[in-house]
Amino acid sequence: MNQSDAPGASPWHAGERELQERVGVADQMEIFGRKVVRDHMPDQHRLFYNQLPYLVVGAVDEQGMPWATLIEGPPGFIHSPDPRVLQIDRLPAAGDPVRAALKQDAAVGLLGIDLKTRRRNRMNGNISTASSGGFAVSVVHAFGNCPQYIQLRGVEPVSLGQASSDVAAECLSELDEAAKAAISKADTFFIASYVDLDGDESLRSVDVSHRGGNSGFVRIEGNVLTIPDFAGNLHFNTLGNCLLNPRAGLAFIDFETGDMLQVSGRTEIVLEGPQIAAFQGAERLWTLTVEQVVRRQAVLALRWRFEGFSPNSLMTGSWEQAEGRLQADSLRDQWRPLRVTRIVDESSTIRSFYFEPADGAGVPRFEAGQHLPVRFCLAQGQAPLVRTYSLSSAPSDSFFRISVKRDGLVSSHLHDRVQVGDLVEARAPQGRFTVQADEYRPLVLLAAGVGVTPLLSMLREVIYEGERIRRTRPTWFIQSARSLGELGFRDELYELATRAKDKIRALRLLSQPETHARVGEDFEVAGRVDVELLKALLPLDDYDFYLCGPGAFTQALYDGLRQLRIGDDRIHAETFGPSTLVRQRDHLTPAVEQIPAASSPVKVLFSASAKEARWEPGGGSLLELAESRGLNPDFSCRGGSCGTCRTRLVSGQVHYLNLPAEMPAEGEVLICCAVPAQAKEGEAPLVLDL
Repeated sequence: MNQSDAPGASPWHAGERELQERVGVADQMEIFGRKVVRDHMPDQHRLFYNQLPYLVVGAVDEQGMPWATLIEGPPGFIHSPDPRVLQIDRLPAAGDPVRAALKQDAAVGLLGIDLKTRRRNRMNGNISTASSGGFAVSVVHAFGNCPQYIQLRGVEPVSLGQASSDVAAECLSELDEAAKAAISKADTFFIASYVDLDGDESLRSVDVSHRGGNSGFVRIEGNVLTIPDFAGNLHFNTLGNCLLNPRAGLAFIDFETGDMLQVSGRTEIVLEGPQIAAFQGAERLWTLTVEQVVRRQAVLALRWRFEGFSPNSLMTGSWEQAEGRLQADSLRDQWRPLRVTRIVDESSTIRSFYFEPADGAGVPRFEAGQHLPVRFCLAQGQAPLVRTYSLSSAPSDSFFRISVKRDGLVSSHLHDRVQVGDLVEARAPQGRFTVQADEYRPLVLLAAGVGVTPLLSMLREVIYEGERIRRTRPTWFIQSARSLGELGFRDELYELATRAKDKIRALRLLSQPETHARVGEDFEVAGRVDVELLKALLPLDDYDFYLCGPGAFTQALYDGLRQLRIGDDRIHAETFGPSTLVRQRDHLTPAVEQIPAASSPVKVLFSASAKEARWEPGGGSLLELAESRGLNPDFSCRGGSCGTCRTRLVSGQVHYLNLPAEMPAEGEVLICCAVPAQAKEGEAPLVLDL
């Protein structure tokens, strides 16, 4: 933190501000920091420290290496004679690298933490007095901290045959197998870091902090530790220090045996990359290359009983999961086997199928709202059929699920024939009907029938993200069905609404409710979703609307919202079957420019199969042309809405008879709704990778 006492000086130094700016919170953190970062301890902090039987301390040795440790003593060994001084009547045990660093005027960081209540307060300052029995610290900065990622542990003293001060310290220059084993099972560690502002040692600021996650959240590769950084208080004290001075010291406590493992080394912050996206909950990564190790067995006289993981830790992933996701990413364009692990009836017409990968790779990464291409062979000798089904699970869920209405040949096959243990083939999820779960703008999710499935995925992700970052996007979830029997996911939605409390508003409508359906308990409104309902229900605000259901449902709602002057870019829709939604583009929305369709016959080459065909004007899509030559490209909707038929365009250009719901990436074409474009003389022929 900034050591400057100049009037109007920011509480944050350049490293902290740089990271705050990177995530877009610099202005609000400037205001927040001036309110919560003090130059003294409030009375509740002073009382809290006085009640603790242990204290985490960070300091810097003569070689400039930071170290973290834990000092213990009877409650009262920490006391505050006045709000600007904290007296500690104990020193670290002999052999602890922090002990020699606790000298007059030395900068230190302190963390008071109660693992039983998950309360913690932090302070940094300078040693005003030091003696053989303890030291006093003059406060420079004092502030409270949130309870996130602190595992619940109760503390109790034990009787040791050997005094902790006599435990020999084992010093190493690298991690041995015992050290790696201790780190690999850790769910908690403490980290010390520091910065000399403007390169001036007299302006040194030392910080010591807590880090927690699921067991094994620290990855070990040789002498390098990799740690995910989760959503926190946005101070960036630790990483801000490491950005300016890439050194840190970590202390791993074995809470059952009293062993302490201390390591110190050089850090590197990783702000972008596939590993961050693959590790659930990670917002960035950082590494520590270990240069020094100090190990002392049973050095602590305290023991802690594990009583439960922090809810925040349980929302994060693992390195095993991350590696599985990265492996799945490399297989995104391949058909992979999925095993059915569970089947649940969600209503009289909707059935959910839970899957797990059967090939050893992980569950593919996806976005809430995307759909899963699934391939089935219904009879021996028949060509496989491809369908796309929206995922009703969220990216943050521990399960992978589609929910299917009995409607059509393949859907009926799923309902009637597929059982737990069966294998199906699927490719990675796709689609752009997705939501930004941490957006500030209020969200309105409008579902009809089985159209609830992608919106349920979105709702689950909004709630998860709100719990993770402690700010939930305001959301209305409006679900309609014909009858109570067809109203899907009733128990699940009740659980989600209870979990989200008042942050999510839910409304259920039935157009033909049964006589036993109870208004106010089973549903709220008899009727259909329309614009008049939305006008009466929604306070005046700027919303994002997501519509999913039959074509007539989405078109009517879309048209009504546009009549209310809701911008086209604020209305996101997905329909069943071909893309039938007719949009009214805003004047400022650029139109999609296309080369006209060919008006004369065109030769089309299929490079992968070494076949060619002659397309005639009015002769149908490129998908139909390929099928006429005996090819079997993957497809599902045949109308440009699902993306299953995307094919690599080797050369040439195409024209879309009806624009796809989402345009494919450059170099790809959706052949189900495309025809050859008018070619200019000398242009390359139309070649598809089929």
